[in-house]
Amino acid sequence: MPLIIQPPIVTLTSTRQMSDRIRAAAEADAAAMTGMAASRREQYARYQPVFWRPAADSVDRHYAYLVGLIADRQVITLVSEEDGQVTGFLIATLLPAPPVYDPGGLTCQIDDFTVGYEEKWATTGPALLRAGLAEAARRGAVQAVVVTAHLDDPKRQALRSCGLEVASEWWVTAAIGQ
Repeated sequence: MPLIIQPPIVTLTSTRQMSDRIRAAAEADAAAMTGMAASRREQYARYQPVFWRPAADSVDRHYAYLVGLIADRQVITLVSEEDGQVTGFLIATLLPAPPVYDPGGLTCQIDDFTVGYEEKWATTGPALLRAGLAEAARRGAVQAVVVTAHLDDPKRQALRSCGLEVASEWWVTAAIGQ
């Protein structure tokens, strides 16, 4: 039976409501997911041009990668949609923690997680994240680790709204050996 999660209606303004439906991703969603991810990579490359620089063939590679993840029943792949259009997606894998840590169970790692429009972070972003976290908990995860860029303030606010907090930061340099 396919996973279908219906989030509650959330008020965006006094006259508009969010009606995005959260469901398991299908292979037919991979093209829309790839396009959203490519846009996000371009945005992140402006924040840190070396670390986030997209490979020349990143779109084709990512499409194939997403198709494989969608087919893998061990991976949580969710999309949000409104009026038949994909408006966001989340991909989560469950992993044991590194052997030097003991959180008490599996870790839900959420790397690919984006929405199609910045304003969707306030509504669709938390709905997708809560759905992904609920499914991860059902599968035995006790914590979640979500990747985001340091300057992606709308996404960071969505993470905070779901109770996440910063636990680590990565610092990079392109000046190795100088």
